[in-house]
Amino acid sequence: MNIALVIIFLFLLLSLYLGIQARKGKDMNLEQWTVGGRGFGSVFVFLLMAGEIYTTFTFLGGSGWAYSKGGPTYYILAYGCLAYIMSYFMLPVIWRYAKEKKLVSQSDFFVSKYKSPYLGVLVSLVGVVALVPYLITQLKGLGSIVSEASYGSISPTAAIWISTLAITVYVMISGIHGSAWTAAVKDIMILGVVLFLGIYLPIHYYGGLQPMFEAIDAAKPGFLTLPEKGQSISWFVSTVLLTALGFYMWPHSFGSAYSAKNEAVFRKNAIVMPLYQLVLLFVFFVGFAAILQVPGLEGANGDLSLLRLSTQTFDPWFVGVIGAAGLLTALVPGSMILMAAATLLANNIYKVFAPNATDQQISRLAKYLVPVVALIALYFTFQGGAAIVALLLMGYSLVTQLFPSLLFSLFKRNFVTKQGAAAGIIVGVATVAYITVSNSTIGTMFPFLPQVLKDLNVGIVAMVVNVIAMILVSLVTRSSAVESDQAKAA
Repeated sequence: MNIALVIIFLFLLLSLYLGIQARKGKDMNLEQWTVGGRGFGSVFVFLLMAGEIYTTFTFLGGSGWAYSKGGPTYYILAYGCLAYIMSYFMLPVIWRYAKEKKLVSQSDFFVSKYKSPYLGVLVSLVGVVALVPYLITQLKGLGSIVSEASYGSISPTAAIWISTLAITVYVMISGIHGSAWTAAVKDIMILGVVLFLGIYLPIHYYGGLQPMFEAIDAAKPGFLTLPEKGQSISWFVSTVLLTALGFYMWPHSFGSAYSAKNEAVFRKNAIVMPLYQLVLLFVFFVGFAAILQVPGLEGANGDLSLLRLSTQTFDPWFVGVIGAAGLLTALVPGSMILMAAATLLANNIYKVFAPNATDQQISRLAKYLVPVVALIALYFTFQGGAAIVALLLMGYSLVTQLFPSLLFSLFKRNFVTKQGAAAGIIVGVATVAYITVSNSTIGTMFPFLPQVLKDLNVGIVAMVVNVIAMILVSLVTRSSAVESDQAKAA
C-alpha cells in the first residue's frame, strides 16, 4: 500500500470518526437528524452551505471544464455570486416561516404554503430525481480521486463502494451534525490545497499566469473566449440565470437553511460567500495549466486533468493530501444529499399515504432509506460516463422548475393556486425530461430560430413554459373557486 493511499484512508477514517462523535449527547429525532435542532450559528451554516457548493464539481468539474471547454467555464464563477445576493433577502424569510411552522424539509414548505400534501409529494419526487445525478457526480468524482491519487492501487469501483459505505454509516448515525463537523475539516483542506495548486502549477510550468494564458492562446486560438455557436453568450447568460435561480432549490441546500439559529446568519454569509467564490479561479488555473502539460484527455476524462497533472508533478505523499481533500469534497455534500433524499421519501411521500405513522416511525424510516438511496445512486454511477458538469447541469434544470412557485409563495398575496403550482412544475420537468431523453436541443427542435435562441439553456426554456402553465392554470382554477364560492353563498 503506497503512502498516498494511506493518507487518503486515514482521512476517510477521520471523517467517519467525526460523524460518529457528532451525535453524542443528542436525542437524534427527525428535527435533530435533519436540521440540527435549528441551533447552528454562522460558522456551521457557512460550512454546510460551502460544503454543498464546493464539491467534486468544484474540485474536478471546474478544472475539467477549464481543460476541455475554456471560456464557457467562467459561468461557474458567476452564478454563485448572484445566488448569494438572492439569499440575503430570500433565506431569512424562508427561515422565519420554517421555524414558525416547525418544518424539516423543502417539501414541507410547499405543503404549508399551498395547503396541499400532494403538491409536497410532487416536489419531493422532483427533488429526489434531481438529487440522483448530483449524488452521482460526487460518487464518480470520489472514485476518480481515490483511484488516481493512489496511483491505481485501488480501482474507482472499490473506492466508491468503500466511501459510500462510510457516508451511509455516519449519515444514519449522526445526520447533519456529522456533515457539519466533517465540513470544517474539508474547508481547511480544500482552501489550502486549491490555493497552492492554482498558484504553484502555472508558475512551475509556465512562469506565471500571463505566460500560461499566452501559451494556451497561441496553441488553441479562441479557446479562452465564448464560441459563436453552442456555448455562446446566450448559453452563458441563460446558464448563469438557471443555476443562480436553482442554487437554493436543491432539497439539501434548502433544508440546511432551516438549521440556523437566527436569520442574521444568512446575511453574514451572504456578505462573506462571494469572496469564497474566488477560490474557483484557482481551480480553473489548474485545469488551464494541464491543457498543454497533460494533452489528450477526451470527453469525461477531462475531469481527471487536475489529478493527472498533480501525480506527474508532486511526490506521492502530497498527492495523498490532494486526494484526501478531494475525498472530503465528495463526502460532505454526499452525506447531505443522502439525508435530504431519505427525509423527503419518508416525511413527504410515505407519511402522506400513511398519515397515522408516528414521528418516531418516520425518523426510523428516513434512516433506513439512506442505504436504499445510496444503492440506487451506485447503480447509476456505474452505468454512465457523462462529465461531472453535464450531470450537475441536468439536475439544475430539474430543481429550478421549483423556483417560480416558491417565489410566488413568498408574496403576501399569492395568486398562484396549488393546481397552478403543480401544473407549472410538471410541465417544466416534462420539458427537461423530453429534451434530455431525446438528446435534443432547442436548435435541433426549432432549426428556424436565430442562433441566440438556439443556444439557450434548456432549463431556462423549460422554466418559461413552466411559468406560462402556472399562470394559466392558476387563473382558471382561481376563477372556478370564486364561482363555486359565489354559488354556495347564493
